Amino acid sequence: MKGFSLAQTDASCPTLSPEAARDRCATIREQLSRANLFGSPSAVPLQVSASDLQAVTSWRVSPCPLYLSSEQLRFFTNLGPHLLSFYRGLNRLYTESVKGIQPTWVAGYLDQGKPAALVQYSRMKRFRDTLPAVIRPDIIPTQDGMVITELDSVPGGIGLTACLSRIYHDLGGNDAQIIGGPHGMIRGFARMLRSLQDQQGGCIAILVSDESKDYRPEMSWLAAQLREEGLSVWCVEPREIRFTEDGLRLHTNGSEQAISVLYRFYELFDLLNIPKAELVQYAAKKGWVSVTPPYKPALEEKSAFALLHHPILRPFWEKELGADCLLHLTTIMPKTWLLDPAPLPAIATIPDLHVGNRPVANWADLEKASQKERQFVIKPSGFSELAWGSRGVSIGHDMPQTEWVEALRKALASFPTTPYILQEFHKGRLFEMDFMDEHQQTMAHMSGRARLSPYYFVSEGRVELAGILATICPADKKILHGMKDAIMVPCALRPD
Repeated sequence: MKGFSLAQTDASCPTLSPEAARDRCATIREQLSRANLFGSPSAVPLQVSASDLQAVTSWRVSPCPLYLSSEQLRFFTNLGPHLLSFYRGLNRLYTESVKGIQPTWVAGYLDQGKPAALVQYSRMKRFRDTLPAVIRPDIIPTQDGMVITELDSVPGGIGLTACLSRIYHDLGGNDAQIIGGPHGMIRGFARMLRSLQDQQGGCIAILVSDESKDYRPEMSWLAAQLREEGLSVWCVEPREIRFTEDGLRLHTNGSEQAISVLYRFYELFDLLNIPKAELVQYAAKKGWVSVTPPYKPALEEKSAFALLHHPILRPFWEKELGADCLLHLTTIMPKTWLLDPAPLPAIATIPDLHVGNRPVANWADLEKASQKERQFVIKPSGFSELAWGSRGVSIGHDMPQTEWVEALRKALASFPTTPYILQEFHKGRLFEMDFMDEHQQTMAHMSGRARLSPYYFVSEGRVELAGILATICPADKKILHGMKDAIMVPCALRPD
């Protein structure tokens, strides 16, 4: 059992008539469109500047949040400190591997495929202890409990979850005990940013790249809400910042301000395509600006799960995390292997990897696995345009054997530039959901599988749960992510 016994959970609204549920969905959709967070050709967004983009994403709107039990809420609340400990441990493991205190192959794997200049920059003493200030795991509820498929330190959905939490709270009244409350996401993000300012003046820039432009509407909305909280925060493109001898500056609100904190909303693999990226790095190196998440690609690798499960590293993790934390994380983080094509000695096997009851000594053994035995996922570990947004993912039992063999061989061949991982597949349990059918203008019903995305913000060394976004995809979808056929709602505590 992974975390807790699973109570029945759904987002149906037994107290709402179909007409009331339909009206609530229409109101939710209208408010999202007015905030420029829901794509619609007829939307009339408010307070959207000429430089901002019109939202293009859409999804199925449900009248109520996804309800969690108090036991489930305790699981998510307690998970945050465990994940922060994991990031601290991973950071220390990498640092000690570089120094030769831990096995040097650890750093070798985490640096594989990265530009040497970026690796050298990430190892600077100035950044040695810096960690991501936003932690978001992707969690799949299964019949046996919760499973974390990956960690994201540059996650989308912060502004969307904040807006959804406020809307569903206001519509639900006292019955809508939204996780984090109506302002938890905004105020938690604000506390995190204030902790990085460290008494410095100036403004805060949320820097969104062209690669991530679809998220610009929600980050612009978030910046506007943060300004209402008293922070000078602006969502900008890289071209809008200016470099001077004193640091980075931004012309906003009729005046020019120094940038004291830069929230990086772009992936490190995309650095060569980002204007002024080198100037941002130089300003951070000089201490003129605090950048989060830090430029530390070793902390953004999915292969970190493989390191957690590796038997040779167990003494390190036991000492670093403690027995209870390690047991908890190894239970909810699925077994993972880095697809390294290097041959093994004849007497060796890959730790804990089996096809049926047979231990695996060569990756080619997986090619012969039956469909039932291919309960695995192959995906890029990180630092690749294929490593986010569910791109580059192959599910073993969901493809013909010829395609499985091709995916496995491609992953192994990509190791020098883009390492891939092999991970156990865990099937999500079904949720029964109501949603508004936009074409029929009536309420409809869907059985779907959920991805739960809790957002944790770190400030002054403490981590807090600020909200949880639920993405429920139709039952026939194997890869769970935001899509137009999915339902997206905040999570709430089930009323007594």
